[in-house]
Amino acid sequence: DERVDKLAELSKSKKKIPAVVEFYDIAGLVKGASTGEGLGNQFLSHIRETQAIVTVLRVFESSEIIHIENSVDPERDMGIINTELIIKDLETVEKRIGSLEKEARVGDKKAVKNLEVLKTLKAELLQDKLATKFASEEIVIELQLLTAKKQLYLLNGDESDVKDSLKEKIKSLGAEYVCLNLATSEDFSGLIKKSYEILDLISFLTTGEDETRAWTIKRGMKAPEAAGTIHTDFEHKFIRAEVVNWQKLLEAGSWAKAREKAQLKLEGKEYVMQDGDVVVIRHG
Repeated sequence: DERVDKLAELSKSKKKIPAVVEFYDIAGLVKGASTGEGLGNQFLSHIRETQAIVTVLRVFESSEIIHIENSVDPERDMGIINTELIIKDLETVEKRIGSLEKEARVGDKKAVKNLEVLKTLKAELLQDKLATKFASEEIVIELQLLTAKKQLYLLNGDESDVKDSLKEKIKSLGAEYVCLNLATSEDFSGLIKKSYEILDLISFLTTGEDETRAWTIKRGMKAPEAAGTIHTDFEHKFIRAEVVNWQKLLEAGSWAKAREKAQLKLEGKEYVMQDGDVVVIRHG
């Protein structure tokens, strides 16, 4: 993160701590993974704990690297992977419908509502549709459904290998993609930034002699809650925040000069944090 690097230089910080996105590499899913084919099935449960799924699709041609399906067809591969995720979700949904029906029979209003949501969702899954439009439903969040998660497609190859039909297919699923030649590229910053973006995350920064650090928060978070990511006491005892955009701070050359130029703002409890804000929290 260039912002962390430049602010650390400005503050002569002893430490630099960038934002963190954790990627878990699981075994590739093959046709039939949901019913135990290959290694994929035992890893499907691991995906439940993640916030998003990055699906690697091969788009490059090479006679030297054998494809498991004996041909390169990323749209087919995408279909196979999504079908396996759908089948696993159907299993989860059907199991929950069974228990909700019992709860609904004794007049549990919440169970009746959740049952209605899951029956509608089941019909969509049976039509080979993902659960993304149900992602905000409480019962879907509780079940951690695989096809309700944000998806990012990592297209392994060069941009020239990517067909327009594949781009359209990804767009129709409401997903995003990043093209990266994994054989030659060592720069994964595009993947990390896009992952951050689809999770609707932003960074605000703190800087000083001890450390310069990027703090991860959800887009739209207000100043007290953001302060709570630094220390829980800061949220409860929040008074106000001194805020300056990172570029403005660099241009000014110091915190004091940013204050002199009136680029530094005092913000209260209703302030919505912006990506790249550098802050000092005042608290009781």
